[in-house]
Amino acid sequence: MRDLSLFITFEGGEGCGKSVQAKALYERLCREGIPATLTYEPGGTPLGDEICRILKWNEDLDITPLTELLLFSASRSQLVHTVIKPNLEERRVVICDRFTDSTTVYQGYGRGLDTEVIRTINDTATQGLHPNLTILLDLPVEAGLTRKSNSQQDRFENEDTTFHEKVRQGYLKLAAEEPERWLVIDASQSKEIIADIIWQKVSQLLHRGA
Repeated sequence: MRDLSLFITFEGGEGCGKSVQAKALYERLCREGIPATLTYEPGGTPLGDEICRILKWNEDLDITPLTELLLFSASRSQLVHTVIKPNLEERRVVICDRFTDSTTVYQGYGRGLDTEVIRTINDTATQGLHPNLTILLDLPVEAGLTRKSNSQQDRFENEDTTFHEKVRQGYLKLAAEEPERWLVIDASQSKEIIADIIWQKVSQLLHRGA
């Protein structure tokens, strides 16, 4: 395998384990000698991290769904411009823990904003950048929230079960509409099994570009 510009995103509801798997994939790529970069949303830049703090942890602010959308998009625009695109131009594999699909399902399916408006804003913020592969770790809502129950809850984790179910169904709908981009994995399996499934798929993409 040669180094290859490849953009991989991880998606899923609360407690699905995507951050663990994103890091595991990054570490596996590094062990294989493949140049890789790991980043995350919302955040990944000094500006993005500040926006993340406001969006997730400031309980004193009444943030409307549209304001959420625009703040996430501002964070994303900065991340794409300063981290993701420069690393892709250097022929690296870029792994991002959440990306535009999170906004579509959380602010669209979850909050009720028009998904076409969200897609337009997403495309503007990303300069038309789309992932080569999106890995969805799918887990029943109750199971995911139970995993998170022992940690401090942010604004989104504190939403009710109905909200999180809308998010889950939104993800499954997006994956069904674009199966060539999405890899849907049952997140109730062991971390090792999930990591193996992901590596098998990523290896195929790397060999395809070799």
